[in-house]
Amino acid sequence: MEIVTVPCLSDNYAYLVRGPGGVCLIDAPEAAPIAAALSERGWGLDTLLITHHHHDHVGGVDELRATFGCSVVGPRAEQEKMPALDLAVQGGDVLEVAGTRCEVLYVPGHTLGHIAFHFPEAQAVFTADSLMALGCGRVFEGTPAMMWDSLSKLAALPPETMVCSGHEYTQSNARFALTIEPGNATLKSRANDIAKARAEGLPTATCKLSEELATNPFLRPDSPEIRDLLGMKTSTDAEVFAEIRARKDKF
Repeated sequence: MEIVTVPCLSDNYAYLVRGPGGVCLIDAPEAAPIAAALSERGWGLDTLLITHHHHDHVGGVDELRATFGCSVVGPRAEQEKMPALDLAVQGGDVLEVAGTRCEVLYVPGHTLGHIAFHFPEAQAVFTADSLMALGCGRVFEGTPAMMWDSLSKLAALPPETMVCSGHEYTQSNARFALTIEPGNATLKSRANDIAKARAEGLPTATCKLSEELATNPFLRPDSPEIRDLLGMKTSTDAEVFAEIRARKDKF
């Protein structure tokens, strides 16, 4: 399978996935750059997968459907808040998309119906605004405990899984992460690599889950350094996560 990262709007990403049975798109912030990426490769578009209802993830749905005749798949729990769905899905559903297996994961927190799409054969998961590179989405509709459960579910995927998230927030996330776990040498090295990539205009919103587990503070509430810095040595992981999220909101 081939995955293409498509920059949209000011800091969004959409993802094209070409498999043995066609092409799918994960999220549609705006139509023009996605249509251009398809045209450049001579691809059509068979299926459009939507993670959640926010406009910066669905703004191009209707235009792309009109242009390519693609079917639109999205979360059943949010179908009243987004463009019409041809198929409404929920966590635990398994689809065949672009000729390969696609597992729907329920990952609420950012929104109450947020889902992610896991392609096990491609070793990739599209997480949008749930798990993000060196961060996680703001908790707009759910609760911190709900988001922690969602991140824990994603963290349990195979470590070689490529995490493809929805925004170019990585450099600012790295700056925050270093305030929470300043002694993490792997994080320092990654932050330097991210700075170099962004200086060259390269996207940094995709990385292996193993790297996230080693550097993303939102996946590391069990870190002794983080717990010591926060003064939460005896707190639960969910409580530590909630404090990290609160600090990030003020960062």
